[in-house]
Amino acid sequence: MSKKLFNLDPLRFFLAFLVLIFHIPTLCENMGLPFYKGLPIFHRGTEAVLVFFTLSGFLIIKSLFVEKDLTGTIRIKDFYIRRILRIYPVYYLVVLLGFTIYHVVFPMLDIPYEADYNIGEGLLLCIFFLPNVFHVNYEPGGILDILWSIGIEEQFYLFIAPLAFLLPKKRFLSFLATFTIVFFLIFYYSPITYFKDYYSLFFYFSFGGLVAIANYLKLDKAILFNRVGQILLTLLVIAHFTTDLFKTLPEPAYHFVSMLLFGIFVANISYNPNPIFQIKNKALNYLGNISYGIYMYHMIVVYGVLFLFMKVDYWTILPNAVQIILINLIAIAGTILVAHLSFKYMEMPFLKLKEHFRQSPKKEKKGLKKKDNKMLEDSSVS
Repeated sequence: MSKKLFNLDPLRFFLAFLVLIFHIPTLCENMGLPFYKGLPIFHRGTEAVLVFFTLSGFLIIKSLFVEKDLTGTIRIKDFYIRRILRIYPVYYLVVLLGFTIYHVVFPMLDIPYEADYNIGEGLLLCIFFLPNVFHVNYEPGGILDILWSIGIEEQFYLFIAPLAFLLPKKRFLSFLATFTIVFFLIFYYSPITYFKDYYSLFFYFSFGGLVAIANYLKLDKAILFNRVGQILLTLLVIAHFTTDLFKTLPEPAYHFVSMLLFGIFVANISYNPNPIFQIKNKALNYLGNISYGIYMYHMIVVYGVLFLFMKVDYWTILPNAVQIILINLIAIAGTILVAHLSFKYMEMPFLKLKEHFRQSPKKEKKGLKKKDNKMLEDSSVS
């Protein structure tokens, strides 16, 4: 197995960047500042999160399967401790900052904000990883709204890890295929509306895992394309994010096609033996490493930049185009800086602790080193 999956770290950064440029013009419009969002790429923040979901399932479900294949079991406790160390510190910090900004800072600065919910209920929903329910029911504000995707991710792994533990290894691939199809049908065509109402798009995770395990078992020849196929696949993904071509599909077809496209694309850019490109740029790889922070902090930074532009009068003498460029550049640079500082000084101590909860190298089969297992799991929006 390869020691390094090329392209996935830069992909994480590009996805986080798409979320960022999706929210900047939206907030500018809401706050009466000049904005530009005339191209489809400025409307693809949700789609970027869906690729994150696919990538998360692709790496994490595979890590669970590999652990079971190599050791005969899955250490559920260690898996969840690793998730806690990766996700919880930044997640709960943003929850705290979000409630503080909306309910303390905004009132102090006489900034209008309508909180049509009980604070205690909102806190409980966020604390117990139901921010998607909070987002749909109350629209609590951008800082807290973006947590919906983290909630979906943690909800999925709350049941998939025990299932991976219980399922016989030989049935895991068929289970993922069945789950993907059945859950998709339940999501769109059953009287059970909860999953659709609260954006529980679990089939993106399960299909990502299905593709990854098929690769591990060397059953993926049909989805690993030659160079011409990879070029066409990449062009389709680019078209997905830069045109409205796929938006003409009915919603179920849109998500089914997107699920297939994203999963097969991730497999080809990471595991294809004859890839059409390998991004080895250190800066892009590092930006991918801090993509979780970019996603989690960006709304706070954007709010700060926009309030600065609203309060400092001399910005208004600049042409709208110049203001738009400055807002975007400052917001992007500020978000990257905050994510870097968080990663270096806050997240790294927790990430180092994760090493104590990984499978011992002496229990692993040849061909999979400890750092390979680590690489498999460090993914997702998170």
